[in-house]
Amino acid sequence: IEQPTFPKITEMCVKMIRRVNDEEGIKKLVNETFQKLWFTPTLHHDKEAMTRKILNITDVVAACRDTGYDWFEQLLQNLLKSEEDASYKPVKKACTQLVDNLVEHILKYEESLSDSDNKSVNSGRLVACITTLFLFSKIRPQLMVKHAMTMQPYLTTKCSTQNDFMVICNVAKILELVVPLMEHPSETFLATIEEDLMKLIIKYGMTVVQHCVSCLGAVVNKVTQNYKFVWACFNRYYGALSKLKSQHQEDPNSTILTANKPALLRSLFTVGALCRHFDFDQEDFKGNSKVNIKDKVLELLMYFTKHSDEEVQTKAIIGLGFAFIQHPSLMFEQEVKTLYNSILSDKNCSVNLKIQVLKNLQTYLQEEDTRMQQADRDWKKVAKQEDLKEMGDISSGMSSSIMQLYLKQVLEAFFHTQSSVRHFALNVIALTLNQGLIHPVQCVPYLIAMGTDPEPSMRNKADQQLVEIDKKYAGFIHV
Repeated sequence: IEQPTFPKITEMCVKMIRRVNDEEGIKKLVNETFQKLWFTPTLHHDKEAMTRKILNITDVVAACRDTGYDWFEQLLQNLLKSEEDASYKPVKKACTQLVDNLVEHILKYEESLSDSDNKSVNSGRLVACITTLFLFSKIRPQLMVKHAMTMQPYLTTKCSTQNDFMVICNVAKILELVVPLMEHPSETFLATIEEDLMKLIIKYGMTVVQHCVSCLGAVVNKVTQNYKFVWACFNRYYGALSKLKSQHQEDPNSTILTANKPALLRSLFTVGALCRHFDFDQEDFKGNSKVNIKDKVLELLMYFTKHSDEEVQTKAIIGLGFAFIQHPSLMFEQEVKTLYNSILSDKNCSVNLKIQVLKNLQTYLQEEDTRMQQADRDWKKVAKQEDLKEMGDISSGMSSSIMQLYLKQVLEAFFHTQSSVRHFALNVIALTLNQGLIHPVQCVPYLIAMGTDPEPSMRNKADQQLVEIDKKYAGFIHV
């Protein structure tokens, strides 16, 4: 604050901000420091101070690109929560100023990108600005509602560099949170978003497809109800998969299949991604048809998990993982249990397949956790009128039953020679314990064993789980 041009400010901020979840005294200091530095309203005429603040925040966000942004979300939540009941809300006002100025900066960088001398610098700045806007949208999406129409054209960014892809993914994530909050958005605006997203889904790779399908899910399910549009896309990829399955059954060594491998991989992934965000068994999609879509999709994806090509198997398992988020009950199917447990327990099975099964379980648990938190927030809003607790109980009951099916094999993966397999197995167990889905006694011996892992991060995480268990069940672990 005293020396705003000091060159090491970014580095200092990064080091301080990582202590946002530390003990209470340090947490309080971190919150106060950043409230003064970033979240105090700036005088309207002081453009220079505002620009400095924007550059400082975006530099810190850019510097944390590889380590994640939990700290920013935590900081923003802490500060906004502290003034919830106050009549004067300086942090909220500062956030509004920051968001409005970040959007201005984005437009400025966009103009300067035509100047080839500073292209890479400005492209990096553009990504940092859009990422920062996404972080604000995640905590307070209302701040971005008036800027949604400004963000939409960025979905048509021509993708040639990693930064271009990051722009598209972050804009899709912003629109997913913001469009459902808009009051009476224009038909043209919504139709343009749907078409832009569909073009991206058809053209680009996995990460873009995932974020764009997720955004399309929010726009169609919550705003436009344009189910025919999505149904046509689903049928395009589902039809391609059915055709490729028939060809494979006729002649597994056919050269047509080799030539069509990219189309097969894309179809497996996209069908799964669409099933994650849309329930195609609703009448809105399939009309009066008696066909059970989720069972048909399961049958198709299961067929390709037995393919001889590991890449095809992996994509089919990714597709299954997506479908299970929409329909968790499919994980009780005997063929799914056999597939997952055999991959996890077979010592000769590919490491990639093991990791993918563990990732599927991890994503399912994370999604369930998010759903439960949302149900909890909704419940608090209407707590006086009705009892929503049952809803959460049913959901956690399902997660608990699912984890009981796969628990033993996941725990055995703690002893795999590859650290990446151990890493994902530990993540799954940590999520399972945090959500209280199993009795911890089954995990204690494995966590103690993991405490001797050669990798420090794994040892620490296992020890942390044991500390948590000891807090909840005093005297349960004898040290």
